[in-house]
Amino acid sequence: MTIKPDHWIRKMALEHRMIEPFVDKQVRNGVISYGVSSYGYDIRIGNTFKIFTNVFSAIVDPKNFDPKSMVDYVGDVCIIPPNSFVLAQTVEYFRIPRNVLTICVGKSTYARCGLIVNVTPFEPEWEGYVTLEISNTTPLPAKIYANEGIAQVLFFEADEVCEVSYADKKGKYQGQQNIVLPKV
Repeated sequence: MTIKPDHWIRKMALEHRMIEPFVDKQVRNGVISYGVSSYGYDIRIGNTFKIFTNVFSAIVDPKNFDPKSMVDYVGDVCIIPPNSFVLAQTVEYFRIPRNVLTICVGKSTYARCGLIVNVTPFEPEWEGYVTLEISNTTPLPAKIYANEGIAQVLFFEADEVCEVSYADKKGKYQGQQNIVLPKV
């Protein structure tokens, strides 16, 4: 596997609709950067959030997640409570080719503030809007900005295609259009 540079990302985005909408350069002026970078693509979060709350003293169970543990919020800025997290959806829709694996990592601007984006792969032939989890590890409320950069996606092209892709195994998060809670 090899990591792919900016010109490969541009080609795949334009010819194969791998990323939509696609920003052909890095946007940085007055915002947390997004768009093509040297060896990746800086993705943005939209303005729809699910904020974790402990109002109902629910138990966090990945096999039976209680949706009452989340509060829906729409806005240009989201405040993450101390030692809590939010789920957010990317602005970009992805179509990952069968011979590509991606890794999504948080941006250092947020990490330096104690905000961590969960590292997550986009498997071969996965497609949809990405649901990201952003954790506030600090004892203070923290602010994140809609329609600005939140994480970077790195693209790895395999020497040969996989036997079973995410689409082949009918992955549970395939084609997601909204923020999707955990499911088994």
